[in-house]
Amino acid sequence: MVYDKFWPHVLSLFRIIVGALFLAHGTASIFGVLGGNMGSGASLHLGTWPGWWAALIQLVGGALVILGLGTRPAALLCSGSMAYAYFSIHQDKALLPIQNGGEPAVMFCWTFLLIAIAGPGTWALDSLLTRNRSRSTTARATRPVGAARDNVTA
Repeated sequence: MVYDKFWPHVLSLFRIIVGALFLAHGTASIFGVLGGNMGSGASLHLGTWPGWWAALIQLVGGALVILGLGTRPAALLCSGSMAYAYFSIHQDKALLPIQNGGEPAVMFCWTFLLIAIAGPGTWALDSLLTRNRSRSTTARATRPVGAARDNVTA
């Protein structure tokens, strides 16, 4: 199908946008900028459980997902943190996300799970590193037997 050729690029844009939104949440909560932590408007106290740690995951995980570096593990960690947030913070208030204010947690959870499964797309450091690794492996494999390596003499 014609649209298949666009998929890796669209996936990259999707990953970058979602990562930027997540990074913004972490930045707001840790540094007290962009409106600060939801609810208080200030920054969270260093090391408080679970808020500060969740914000740290948002900050670092969001940055890694934007860059496409360690994308799958970072996205899986982000997804898990949002599942934890939903079930530990929101679920106690009401059954459904629309009732308990957990829509963002649910959306981020499933979005990051999708990214973890689908991968980073083409515009990612992971993809660049994989391409460079495969090129160097191919170059070594195609070198004639007995060819000098990097012009080093014994």
